[in-house]
Amino acid sequence: MAIEVTLDVMLAVRKVKSKDLAAYVGITVANLSLLKSGKVKGVRFETLSKICDYLECTPGDILRHVPDTDT
Repeated sequence: MAIEVTLDVMLAVRKVKSKDLAAYVGITVANLSLLKSGKVKGVRFETLSKICDYLECTPGDILRHVPDTDT
C-alpha cells in the first residue's frame, strides 16, 4: 500500500506558490517540498487541515491511495 501525494497538482490548479502556502500553514518551504515529493512518513492533521483550508480542497484532493500491484 502506498499513498501518493498530489499536492503539487493542486498548487498548480489553484495557482498558489509553495512559499505562500508554507507561510499560511506555518511550515518551511523545505518541509512543504518534502511533503509534495512524498518523502515524509506522516503529516499532522492540523497541518493537513490548514493546507486544505488555504487550497479550498479536501484531503482526498491531495492524497491518493495506490494499491500494491504485487498481490
